Amino acid sequence: MTNTEHLECGGRSIAYRLRPGNVPTLVFLPGYASDMEGAKAVAIDAFAAERGLGIVRFDYSGTGSSSGRFDEGTLKLWLEETLGIIDKLTDGPLILVGSSMGGWIALHAALRRSSRIQAVIGIAAAPDFTDWRFADADSAVRQGVGRAFWESGQQMLLLRQEIALDCPVRLIHGEVDPDVPLDVAFRLMKALRSADVQLRVIKGGGHRLSEPHEIETILRSIAELTETR
Repeated sequence: MTNTEHLECGGRSIAYRLRPGNVPTLVFLPGYASDMEGAKAVAIDAFAAERGLGIVRFDYSGTGSSSGRFDEGTLKLWLEETLGIIDKLTDGPLILVGSSMGGWIALHAALRRSSRIQAVIGIAAAPDFTDWRFADADSAVRQGVGRAFWESGQQMLLLRQEIALDCPVRLIHGEVDPDVPLDVAFRLMKALRSADVQLRVIKGGGHRLSEPHEIETILRSIAELTETR
């Protein structure tokens, strides 16, 4: 088990676990209100250890072991922290693995660091969820999402235009995901400019995708991207 360390980012102390290894380095981005100790993150870390790959996983400010208040978090703030983790803790090619909201942030990070991105994996990726899930800011607040986060999300929408990424992208989605409709995955697949995009739908799968066979699908996707390049 790697130790938890902290990186200063904009006055916030961001908790992370870094396992040095070969490239491409995996970067795991948690979902909304999740952290780096979830079942998927731990399984991917173990996979990286077995394969000798580098991996970094971390907690956004206000979550897990990082400093800050969760209700002050925004998509822009958490993207800034993601880029800080990438720039200060990693070298060489990367594979970004984003879960739910983490998939949205991963796409933005990939656009901003495109020369280093070998591939992106979205696990129940939820780009633009402030747009398609809530009617307006008041609706978001009533359902527990902060107004600042909603406003930040509306400024960082991706699905209304082409997403200018050319790297391989793998999308893994549950057939009956109650939180991120499968249609969102199809919309994302069509919006991506890359010609190498695959959507893998898990029959009967929900949103968490943390069952053993679901995690195996995620690990198999990572293995394919690291072994063939």
